[in-house]
Amino acid sequence: MSGPRRPRERRLTPDERRLWAEIARFVTPLQGRGLPSEPPPAPEPAPEPSPPPARRGPAPQAPLAAARPVPVLPPLAPIERRVRTALRRGARSVDAVIDLHGLRQAEAHAALHAFLYRSRGAGHVLVLVVTGKGGPGDDPYSERGVLRRSVPHWLRLPDLRPLVLGFEEAALHHGGSGALYVRLRRRGAP
Repeated sequence: MSGPRRPRERRLTPDERRLWAEIARFVTPLQGRGLPSEPPPAPEPAPEPSPPPARRGPAPQAPLAAARPVPVLPPLAPIERRVRTALRRGARSVDAVIDLHGLRQAEAHAALHAFLYRSRGAGHVLVLVVTGKGGPGDDPYSERGVLRRSVPHWLRLPDLRPLVLGFEEAALHHGGSGALYVRLRRRGAP
């Protein structure tokens, strides 16, 4: 048997070497060592080949993804301080609540999606999504707090961004780290 294999060393590309040399200019070398040498100039890119001769028949269709402009997602905003304070003190209540305890990820995602669309249709502005804190279960090898980690990710996805204005962790009496306040955009809002 031969000895252990050494991983193959990757060489830096010309762009990486140029970037490293730029950074190294601002660093004082250790005593007894010098700065790395300047990389050679990058070769100019080869000219593009001429397009093939035109064919007879219908023109090829461009992919649909390239034809559509990329939609700009509305930004997420934190819940206003006065609303958070009113919720914490009990002076303001949430408009609707959904509890995702006991649901699998796919079921919870579908339920959350339907709930947010129903809530917005009903004119609700602030809803509570209870995910649970992910306590110990029967299976010691299962992940804990899957919905607690997944729901914020789902709220940032493009399919829910037109609905969701912002979200953050709920106050202790509403579930604390096991629940989220979700602020919904009003109908017709961009």
